[in-house]
Amino acid sequence: MTSAVVPDHPWLLPGALAVPTDQVRVGPRRTTRDWIVDGVAFLISLLWVLFVTADATTPDPELAPRLPHDWMIAADALIGLACCVLLWFRRRWPLGLAVATLPLTAFSMAGAIPLLILYFTVVVHRRTAVALAITAAGLCTNFLFSYLRPEPDMPYWVSTVWGVVLSVTVLAWGMFVRARRQLVVSLRERAERAEAEQQLRVAQARQLERTRIAREMHDVLAHRISLLSLHAGALEFRPDAPPEEVAKAAAVIRGSAHSALQDLREVIGVLRAEGGGEEDPERPQPTLADLPSLIEESRAAGVRVNVADLVGAPEAVPAAIGRSAYRIVQEGLTNARKHAPGAAVTVGVAGEPGAGLTVEIRNRWPVGGPADGQIPGTGTGLVGITERVTLAGGRLEYGRDDSGDFRLAAWLPWPA
Repeated sequence: MTSAVVPDHPWLLPGALAVPTDQVRVGPRRTTRDWIVDGVAFLISLLWVLFVTADATTPDPELAPRLPHDWMIAADALIGLACCVLLWFRRRWPLGLAVATLPLTAFSMAGAIPLLILYFTVVVHRRTAVALAITAAGLCTNFLFSYLRPEPDMPYWVSTVWGVVLSVTVLAWGMFVRARRQLVVSLRERAERAEAEQQLRVAQARQLERTRIAREMHDVLAHRISLLSLHAGALEFRPDAPPEEVAKAAAVIRGSAHSALQDLREVIGVLRAEGGGEEDPERPQPTLADLPSLIEESRAAGVRVNVADLVGAPEAVPAAIGRSAYRIVQEGLTNARKHAPGAAVTVGVAGEPGAGLTVEIRNRWPVGGPADGQIPGTGTGLVGITERVTLAGGRLEYGRDDSGDFRLAAWLPWPA
């Protein structure tokens, strides 16, 4: 299988995004943090090489020399420098470099630190089985190192145990870093998935609201066209009717046709996609004149509703605007029942032709924050209301105001 290539982020485990870690090849791109980490690792390794080389060239005269020949010291220093250079390539080929340099761990003291860093990189970026295999091979070379480079003041087995402890410590640390990075990636994927699902729910709510508005307008349009057919049929049935009756019927036909054309324009503007298979809305459609009955229903359900203002002549409000105002008040009362049970709700609807229609629902913010409530819902009611108001050419505001109350307010255009 072809290996995937992903950037090696400082906190992101390469290949953790649904790709097995043993099939991931770390990409060549480095972040700023990667350059800093690699630079620090290189400097630490270089200082270690210089320290070991200086210590080997000036041995304690009371102890036997650790390397019998000077050329061995120089060779060990060159090996350490080569391992330091290899650190710049460890992100691309961690496993290959670890296997290639594994024999050096049997005798090189100067390359100990850079070789440990290579080993740590393998543990972090490869699956556990590979890390354990490299660890087992490293433990075998550890026995050889203690034999070929014995410490004059330390027994063989003590030196060997310290090497095992160091290897196991690096293994545990690398596995911890690897597990932490996988957890971070998992949490990020979960958050992105939740955000995508929420966006999908919002889009569905908007589409459902468009479909509902279009179907409501369809019913109104059908009603107006039926009036046209009725009066046209009357004229056809009574061609000898008095001129006054003919003029009256023609006026009704003209008004109904004009209203039907307006409704048809609204349907075309709202219905941007084919409707789904939802159930038909209830008939007859509610208008602004049905607000008192809606308020009485809420009061019967135990909600304290105060009416601040209502339009005096609701029949003068255009049907589409009235339906939108009704839906806004309905959503506001529903939210108050769900999230602020027991709180008093104030409803106000005011306006006039040319100035627009203002709808406002206000309730006290519940003590301790909004309640979860037991009323089921999708949490997208306000999204649908926002879409309805926007399509009508109005404005919608909701949230806590300066007094601490929750306020849902909308302005809808009311032609003169």
